[in-house]
Amino acid sequence: MANITLVDDDENIVTSVSLALESHGHTVKAFYDGAAGLAALENEPPDLAILDVKMPRMDGMEVLRRLRRSSDLPVIILTSKDDEIDEILGFNLGADDYMHKPFSQRLLLERVKAVLRRASADGGEGVAGPESEAEARALKRGKLTLDPARHDCLWEDRPVKLTVTEFLLLQSLAQRPGFVKSRDNLMDAAYDDQVYVDDRTIDSHIKRMRKKFREIDPEFDAIETLYGVGYRYRES
Repeated sequence: MANITLVDDDENIVTSVSLALESHGHTVKAFYDGAAGLAALENEPPDLAILDVKMPRMDGMEVLRRLRRSSDLPVIILTSKDDEIDEILGFNLGADDYMHKPFSQRLLLERVKAVLRRASADGGEGVAGPESEAEARALKRGKLTLDPARHDCLWEDRPVKLTVTEFLLLQSLAQRPGFVKSRDNLMDAAYDDQVYVDDRTIDSHIKRMRKKFREIDPEFDAIETLYGVGYRYRES
């Protein structure tokens, strides 16, 4: 069970979502504006944050942007806007998942469960079997070092701060350098099989990852796009 921070200025949404989450054993702290929500997320980081986009004092996108300066906390974005630009922006800023209002409580609970599962798997918690033990070992590919147990990513021994989803996508690519991973393969690696995401979601995560690496190394080109096919990790 998880500690979840919910930030939304709609009291009806806060009440219904809080009840749904608490009925499944989660602990929920609610805030009604972005500034208060950001302060709480920075002072007492939860296991997961759920952020509305349109809020007073500070909107959800700005909260996410500021949060990503120092935290890889899993984040689900909620919005009542029917505009894919918001969705693309949310993923580019580092959101782990995205839902449009109105949404079913059952679907939200599945998304929450999937994001928490990914975060737990990435943290290497629990008893590992042979396969999970292999996945939990540090992985070195050329200039890249990934340590799933510590959620550490290094490029030329310099840290790169990745979200849970970004880390799992990169790990999937780096495990088999030179082999092409389709978007469906990458979705399976980073998302629960009960959660549908489209191709644009994977592309947005990859774009954001490349930007982070190029802030450290402007010549970074280890993640290669094969148009119409997918992506592969090219070991330097």
